[in-house]
Amino acid sequence: MTDEPAGSPTAGEPAFFEAGLIRRPHGVKGELLVEVDRHYINQIKPGKVVYIGENHQQVRLLSCRQHNLGLLIQFEGLNNPEQAGHHRLQNIYVASGQRGKLPAGEFYLDQLMGLQAKDFDSSEELGHISEIIETGANEVYVVSNSGRQDLLIPAIDDVIKKIDLEKGEILIRLLPGLIESQQ
Repeated sequence: MTDEPAGSPTAGEPAFFEAGLIRRPHGVKGELLVEVDRHYINQIKPGKVVYIGENHQQVRLLSCRQHNLGLLIQFEGLNNPEQAGHHRLQNIYVASGQRGKLPAGEFYLDQLMGLQAKDFDSSEELGHISEIIETGANEVYVVSNSGRQDLLIPAIDDVIKKIDLEKGEILIRLLPGLIESQQ
């Protein structure tokens, strides 16, 4: 396999982004069942190069197909379940240069981490996004602030009013009862 350039990250940007998690081997051909972050689905295609594990081992995708809630993928050089099993529970990464632009109004989850959360109506600082919980219906942003219980903010249009990556902030309209119900 030829080395493909990973691309140079921009200042402050990591060299690799977590795109998914290898769950387990599947079948007898060396396929793996993988959970893929929906934002990276276009980077997980046959012929593409991805990186696996903490050491970011470069591998080329041989095949990829939908399976229930995940993908079944096969890497070049993995031909049986024993070889594939060595990659169980490892993360799949894409290089920073491979990460495509998202449509307006969509963001990669790692871009949201650490944003300062402010109340849309009062401009009161609520804290920062410390965690993102992916649920079946929508994501939930955990807003942490020392001295206050974490707020669980549903990522829905009625609540998330504006995300400004350049300012490093997210404006949230607190629905009546949201704070009281979490205390």
